[in-house]
Amino acid sequence: MNTALSSVAVLGGGAAGFFAAIACAEANPALTVLLLEKTGKLLSKVRVSGGGRCNVTHACETPAQLVAHYPRGGKQLKSAFQEFGVRDTIAWFARRGVQLKTEADGRMFPTTDSSETIARALEDAARIAGVRILLNTQVDEIQPLAEGGFQLHLSGSGAPAARSLQVRSVLVATGGQPKSGQYDWLRPLGHSLAEPVPSLFTFNVPDSPLRELMGVSVPLARVVLAGEKLQYEGPVLVTHWGLSGPAVLKLSAWGARRLHELSYTGTALISWVPQHSDETLRTWLQQYRQENARKTIAVNPLFGLPQRLWRTLVAEAGIGEELRWSDLPAKAQNRLLELLLRTPLGVRGKTTYKEEFVTCGGIQLADVDLKTMQSRKVPGLYFAGEVLDVDGITGGFNFQAAWTTGFLAGRAMARDNG
Repeated sequence: MNTALSSVAVLGGGAAGFFAAIACAEANPALTVLLLEKTGKLLSKVRVSGGGRCNVTHACETPAQLVAHYPRGGKQLKSAFQEFGVRDTIAWFARRGVQLKTEADGRMFPTTDSSETIARALEDAARIAGVRILLNTQVDEIQPLAEGGFQLHLSGSGAPAARSLQVRSVLVATGGQPKSGQYDWLRPLGHSLAEPVPSLFTFNVPDSPLRELMGVSVPLARVVLAGEKLQYEGPVLVTHWGLSGPAVLKLSAWGARRLHELSYTGTALISWVPQHSDETLRTWLQQYRQENARKTIAVNPLFGLPQRLWRTLVAEAGIGEELRWSDLPAKAQNRLLELLLRTPLGVRGKTTYKEEFVTCGGIQLADVDLKTMQSRKVPGLYFAGEVLDVDGITGGFNFQAAWTTGFLAGRAMARDNG
């Protein structure tokens, strides 16, 4: 394999790596584009995303709307999203026979509801563009050469017998890593690293009064971390281990670093009636009591709350099964109001969301030219995807960052090696 004069290497067989390799090969067919994946599987996260449906992107009309969904890196990527944004992603897949649909919450999926549709489109595009894929090939070291280009030191069962490759340029798209030590192979290149911590996770609540309500969901609740400026509204799901749902996941993303500092312990306060304040809820309930004095409290849920959740809150307030509104003591009413507005749940740890993981941290954006994704420290070295210190909330935003940075990096690498 003669790689010294005509090839570039993309490290990582995930969303960003594939998109970059395809963009590079299509823009400069004269180049040999090598995609190196350390495992035997390609596009693993694409295949498990969205419960196996692949949440490709999110229906944001403008870059300004898009950047509001990234706890880290969004503002810096605004110009990148102008170059390649949601509409470009939709068009890219449409040109390859994949139509996307928009769900009520803005998430976009393939109309087939199968992540394999997306994986096949990427694999087919790479094959047609002539991308050469090496599985089970790990890059242990990237060594810049004095005369330009790079020597890649390799290991793994798929690596060439020489255990090294010389290439013109290298694009690192190896994803986010949960442990700082997993970035050690990149540290000799001199980039600043934002230490990685988990993002997008659910809350463990081992002593939850809701533990018997597994599967109960509320379409709109507010989750507040007591004593912190962290809160988010959205759907909440009660699980057998604690709390999940978009509101919890998004709170975990915005508060990733602070929650790490707190060792994932604290008190989550859940408002089941986020449309109300203390004053408006008390006024509303007083009026309701007057008009429904003879109704039994426990069997007549308010605010559209699920029956099981309502009965649990009523029981926690010390209200008996047969008690009517007309007979409700003031103390019990105050307790019920407090639980509706601020049910306290002791958070003691976290759980990875399904089979996905997202990290906050990575190569700091100040070290990268965000128009081309090229390193400001090492010419010919590029970065794309979650290896960068960029992460979005749940809803397709991390994939959009992967498509955008991968496309810009691949195109720039093709141009710079033209």
